[in-house]
Amino acid sequence: MLHSGEVHSAHVIPFEGSQLDPAALEFNGIDPHHPLRIALAEKEALLKIFQPVRAAVKKNGCTRAILVGHNPSFDLNFVNAAAQRAGLKRNPFHPFSTFDTATLGGLVYGQTVLAKAARAAGIEWDNKEAHSARYDAEKTAELFCSIVNTWETLKQTASSSEPA
Repeated sequence: MLHSGEVHSAHVIPFEGSQLDPAALEFNGIDPHHPLRIALAEKEALLKIFQPVRAAVKKNGCTRAILVGHNPSFDLNFVNAAAQRAGLKRNPFHPFSTFDTATLGGLVYGQTVLAKAARAAGIEWDNKEAHSARYDAEKTAELFCSIVNTWETLKQTASSSEPA
């Protein structure tokens, strides 16, 4: 059974010239300049996240990590742009391959909205916590594991019912 592993996160100081949408910040409840936020410079935050990802890639005998996300093209573009701004040449993520739980959730559970797909998978969902990057990432990971585990169960069921 596939399950989520360690969780790593960092608050990031907005890069010089970044355009912050006030409506999005209000919706997410984020104050990027709050003094107690303990945010890191973009490069420092990326290094903090990339290090355990690289370790997992190496441990599993892979060459690149595949980003799993709910509509992950935004996330991967953001990570790639941040790595480029920070001058990091060793981005552990594959430059364009992702697993998209919005699409997979639609296929397996008939739901493309993260909260609805999570609930359909039997995953607890707290609307008060939703839309924080860490919470949504954790729930996306749970959803991905549920989808993969459901697929594995279906494959096993299908192979055991085949005539000998």
